[in-house]
Amino acid sequence: MPILVVPSTAVHRGFLAAWDEAGPQEERWMGARSVAGPEEEWTRQQAADPAEFARMVEVIRTEAEPETELPAGIVHQTVLWFVDGVEWLGRLSIRHDLTAALTEVGGHIGYYVRPSARRRGYATQMLTQSLPIAAALGIDPALVTCDTGNVASRKVIEAAGGELEDERHGKLRFWVPTELR
Repeated sequence: MPILVVPSTAVHRGFLAAWDEAGPQEERWMGARSVAGPEEEWTRQQAADPAEFARMVEVIRTEAEPETELPAGIVHQTVLWFVDGVEWLGRLSIRHDLTAALTEVGGHIGYYVRPSARRRGYATQMLTQSLPIAAALGIDPALVTCDTGNVASRKVIEAAGGELEDERHGKLRFWVPTELR
């Protein structure tokens, strides 16, 4: 059964296969970049090198640590990968705080499912599995957004208990409880 895990080198091949599948139009959602200062982004070629992949994983993991210094306007985030064994199925980020921009369009939680794994309920599982983690970070409720025309993502958010607040800048804004009620 697929689960959210802290990024790990154990899924190196699965990550690269998902990257190839995503293609240039979606590769930014793979999360092969760090917001920790100085900001860094990895190419597919760099990520193919096991040592560089291990460094990428470590840098991404530090983004959750409060002692990690971040550029102005960037917040700490916990990045989790959704995996089934060594198969990389998706990525989820929990932003620990909200900036003005994240309040408008980004929210606390963002997720991505690789193309071949879509329409299997994985996004709903990812979001649902992330809620106790968000609660442990002191986030309740969590703001989760999606494009106004993204019906699939809207259904995911509503299935997790999301209540629509409004639409801003082409995004629907939902508040999702993270604590069991």
